[in-house]
Amino acid sequence: MKKIKTAIIGAGFIGKAHLEAIRRLGFVDIVAIGQSSQLHADEYASSLKIPKAYGNYMDLLRDDEIEVVHNCTPNHLHFEINKQALLHGKHLLSEKPLTLTSEEAKELYELAQVKGLITGINYNYRQFPMVQQLKNMVQDNDLGEIRIIRGSYLQDWLLYNTDYNWRMEPQYGGETRAISDIGSHLFDLVQYVTDLRIVEVLADISVVHPKRYKPSKSGASFEVNSDVSVNLVDINTEDYCSVMVKFSNGARGVLTVSQVSAGKKNALEINLDGLISSGTWKQEEPFRLQMGYRDKPSETILRDPSLLKKKALPFLHYPSGHEEGWTDSLKNMMHNFYEAVVNNDAISHSVATFKEGYQIMLINDAIVRSVKTGTWEHVKSI
Repeated sequence: MKKIKTAIIGAGFIGKAHLEAIRRLGFVDIVAIGQSSQLHADEYASSLKIPKAYGNYMDLLRDDEIEVVHNCTPNHLHFEINKQALLHGKHLLSEKPLTLTSEEAKELYELAQVKGLITGINYNYRQFPMVQQLKNMVQDNDLGEIRIIRGSYLQDWLLYNTDYNWRMEPQYGGETRAISDIGSHLFDLVQYVTDLRIVEVLADISVVHPKRYKPSKSGASFEVNSDVSVNLVDINTEDYCSVMVKFSNGARGVLTVSQVSAGKKNALEINLDGLISSGTWKQEEPFRLQMGYRDKPSETILRDPSLLKKKALPFLHYPSGHEEGWTDSLKNMMHNFYEAVVNNDAISHSVATFKEGYQIMLINDAIVRSVKTGTWEHVKSI
């Protein structure tokens, strides 16, 4: 079997995670790495055992051997690199958010349609087995009609005013921070699991630290700053946001994101309240679903191939008790993406499309308008 030849642009935290997941597939070869300079590219290629190194991503895109590109760069580079990858005929898996603005997302969505290439966005939380179980329970009406949706994505890596990251600077991270960085995952997940669309929002934000100490040398995401040379700078992007939400079926909900919640490392959680039962999934306890009922005891469904719905089984790979987590969700993501590349076929519904990435940016726009107006704002639909 001919192996797919792929390249990763950006080998930071998430780029290395892509690399590890791709290599687990067995039918994809990572043949090139792209970095911001030739020196960094050579260093990463050597340490990661990748044959080609490019200090200029345009040179990488001109390499005819490369069939697929993974864009794992900082947010402000997503649009132009994604656009050029499509123009150079490469299948493309982009990190989220798709772009910094909805106008850019619209352009990419339309370009991808014209080019007919395999494209996707790495909303990998869709790929957990118990997320698939909950989605199929919703489809089979096990919960009844969904009327209330509650969710949160909480972290603490920016808790102190000495914590700093490039995401805080709008020219690199965008007009919003917590909303676009982790909120995009939450918005995507609740819409994917319920098959409902967010149609109106009423949002409130807080900049918990209006000033932070910026180190003279930037570090990687989630890295503790130990640089003694710092400057006090103004912060204009949010540390926290709560959004009251109306969904397309009339359901209501509240979605909260925070990067300053002590003790919360990667606490993504969704709660679906239906007219028959409720279901809760937590990313930090990914192997279980908690089901609630009015007239009988609550129950826990564990990640067990003998207990789950048939459509969830392709997302499981090990027996009960051999737990699968975040890295396994990435492997599922890569498998479903590359199956479409290999077969030149429609991509799995479990992989977020550029259209869905564009819709997330429209939600982001509505949240920004709501913060400014203090009123409910309609989310434009594609």
